Amino acid sequence: MKAIMNIENLTTIEELERFIQGNQAVAFTVLGDKNQRYQFIQKTLIKFRYITLKKTDKGIVNQYLKKVTGYSLQQLTRLIKQYKDVGRINWQPCRTNGFSTIYSTKDIKLLAEMDARHDDICGHATKKLLERAYNTFEQSEYQMLATISVSHLYNLRHSQGYQKQRRHFTKTQSRQVPIGERRKPQPNGEPGYIRIDTVHQGDLDKQKGVYHINAVDEVTQFEVVCSVERISERYLIPVLTQMMAAFPFIIKGFHSDNGSEYINKHVCKLLTKLEIELTKSRSRHSNDNALAESKNASIVRKQFGYTHIPQKWAPLINTFNLKYLYPYINYHRPCFFPEVTTDDKGKQHKTYPYKSMMTPYEKLKSLPNAKTYLKADFHFEILDEQAMEMTDNACAELLQKERNELFNQIFEQNKRA
Repeated sequence: MKAIMNIENLTTIEELERFIQGNQAVAFTVLGDKNQRYQFIQKTLIKFRYITLKKTDKGIVNQYLKKVTGYSLQQLTRLIKQYKDVGRINWQPCRTNGFSTIYSTKDIKLLAEMDARHDDICGHATKKLLERAYNTFEQSEYQMLATISVSHLYNLRHSQGYQKQRRHFTKTQSRQVPIGERRKPQPNGEPGYIRIDTVHQGDLDKQKGVYHINAVDEVTQFEVVCSVERISERYLIPVLTQMMAAFPFIIKGFHSDNGSEYINKHVCKLLTKLEIELTKSRSRHSNDNALAESKNASIVRKQFGYTHIPQKWAPLINTFNLKYLYPYINYHRPCFFPEVTTDDKGKQHKTYPYKSMMTPYEKLKSLPNAKTYLKADFHFEILDEQAMEMTDNACAELLQKERNELFNQIFEQNKRA
């Protein structure tokens, strides 16, 4: 059984070293009072004749004092230096500033109120106002402030008391302004409820590619594709207006995913002006905009692929879309149309029979009272002429020819660049 030694009985450097290493059981109490700690340090330095010790032994004493007092080596070094210089360690309690306060809390409040009334004018003008308040208008509460210097006035403005008087925090209230209704559109067999999505033509060397805006009517699958350089307000609003005008029937609904290019105040303003309802996809309902996304693959990607096309070609591609792609996909390209049945449990099932396959324009004409859905400047007689202007094959060949010429122009110039 090891004997427990009292800290006062440590008399040699070897005992201090064993104590530091934890090999010697020693009873001691951590000193709480700063004056007691200073006295203990001074007593230990005298006891072990610190000034005459070798460097290694001084290090052991330093570690011992650090362990007992809890002070850092830097602080102990300063105290030991004081002992070497004057022969003792003095503890001097911190004293507060002895200067008297000239201006009271009431004076600071008066200054803060003065600044608030006059919208924080310059110090010289404020000093003049304080003088006038006391001397001209005999407002006795300004007696002390009437003699303040401009520099002291600015000091008061930076004080905590003044800042506390001037600061008024109002908690920001979050206010949500919903744009668009989060639900699946219900066209009920009527055309004019379009689904819209964006297809990006890739990035290359930190340069953005063309953006394709793809809009598809849910009932007829009538489709308009436009291309823009960017999807910012400057480029998107004009092209959306152009797309709305290209549909032969009245647009009643506009449905997109939750992308910020469509769910913003500028698009909302345009649709409100045109009296078009804005809806957006619901969370965790990935098929809410499935029609537009399927057309992205079957139309847009088939026509333009995945290769990067620089932004500058957007106007030329947009002309191609409206002049050649638009008539082909709406008048000459047949689509499947679903037939919906409901089982005994109320669940809907879609089938796509071959007999219901037709072009979007034929689907539009097949709707009951189809003429009532057309815009005022569209007539089936004129649309029939456009549909029969050329055969399906001739329109497809023209589309292929113009697309090849477009791509040759784009990629040849890109090679030269």
